[in-house]
Amino acid sequence: MKALRFGRHAAIAVIAAGALALTACGSDNATNTAPAGSASAAGTKVTGTLTGIGSSAQGAAMDVWKTNFASANQGATVQYSPDGSGAGRKAILDGSAQFAGSDAYLKDEELASAKKVCGPDGAIEIPVYISPIAIAFNLPDITELKLDAPTAAKIFRGEIAKWNDPAIAALNPDAKLPDLAVTPVSRSDDSGTTKNFTEYLSAAAPEIWKDKADGIWPASLKGENAKGTSGVVKTVTDTPGAVTYADDSAVGGKLGIAQIKVGSEFVKISPEAASKAVDAGKPVDGRADTDGAIKLDRTTTESGAYPVVLVSYHIVCSTYDKQETVDLVKAFETYVVSEEGQNAAAESAKSAPISATLAEKATKAIESIKVKS
Repeated sequence: MKALRFGRHAAIAVIAAGALALTACGSDNATNTAPAGSASAAGTKVTGTLTGIGSSAQGAAMDVWKTNFASANQGATVQYSPDGSGAGRKAILDGSAQFAGSDAYLKDEELASAKKVCGPDGAIEIPVYISPIAIAFNLPDITELKLDAPTAAKIFRGEIAKWNDPAIAALNPDAKLPDLAVTPVSRSDDSGTTKNFTEYLSAAAPEIWKDKADGIWPASLKGENAKGTSGVVKTVTDTPGAVTYADDSAVGGKLGIAQIKVGSEFVKISPEAASKAVDAGKPVDGRADTDGAIKLDRTTTESGAYPVVLVSYHIVCSTYDKQETVDLVKAFETYVVSEEGQNAAAESAKSAPISATLAEKATKAIESIKVKS
């Protein structure tokens, strides 16, 4: 899966979404030159309100997606509350939201539970957002450090008390490390970012990080916590010596960011490095052909890959009660995975566009959504 632009696939996606909508009507645009995000370019007019809850890491991308989509589709609105991935998955499973944003794919028990609301084929996980997770810190006059997985694990477990600890100094011989207390800051809510970060630590430093990967931070560990991506970033910004993990789009320019050791090199955080790590992933076993859940290789030694990465999903139902909802979900998700949608997210949130392979698979998944029989 190369991180390519996918204009041809995006065009197919938009045309297919319009052709499949059972209540499609003629385009309101006589010249067929609708703006980005417009379903009317494909001959589909959508109306109504689509409600989503979930990932705060997706916040910047969702802001631009919903604004562009609503602007291009008069009468259609997307509402999104960035309450965290866990809240999003809960909302789609109890029927209180029509889609969820989640930085972690559904657990097997959640996948089974989805059939109660979404019908016998359950929910569909569509990868829409790829972003590196920054290890971000607040240290006077230091904007960059080098860390390996064991040292990062010790920092977040509270086993390294000062920033001039020998373990950090050995990796950063030229840095003037302060005699300043380390204050780890974690998410207080059920978070897909936490799930991805602890998955990395447990895979890359298993001798130190003995807790299982989970969206809820281990209660036994000391430190500060805050709700949401914005909450942890603000806490670290206000606290000298603090360190956290957060979507890179929320950190930019405010805090120092660590390079991560991969194989024998240290890799700087970037969308391209995140995309390389995703390319090394594999489909999750036991999922439907239309499902896009990805199992990431957190111990990859691929040169230039940044393994502390999240793939964020839109979780939608395979069936909905009303055709209006089906058309709206299809139109919005088609825009999100299109070249225009992915470029808009990349510009506003520093995310990496999904690859042509993922875009094509996402398109097929979106096309399969239908009304309950």
